[in-house]
Amino acid sequence: MSIRYELIIYWSEEDGTFVVEVPELPGCMADGETYEQAASNAQIVIEEWLQTARELGRPIPEPKGRLMYT
Repeated sequence: MSIRYELIIYWSEEDGTFVVEVPELPGCMADGETYEQAASNAQIVIEEWLQTARELGRPIPEPKGRLMYT
C-alpha cells in the first residue's frame, strides 16, 4: 500500500522517539526510534486503522494530500 495520507513527524523529547500523526485518520499515530522507523510504523498503523474502519462499517476519509494549517 502506498501512503497517501499526510504524515506529521516530529521528535518528542518527552518520549525520546519520533512521533507520527495522521491528521486525516482520527487517533492514528505511531512512533519509532528513528525517523524511518516511525514512518514505517505509521504505514502499519494506517493499514490497521483502515482495516478496522472497514470491519466496523465506518467511513474512510479520502486522502487530501497536503493539508493547510492556519
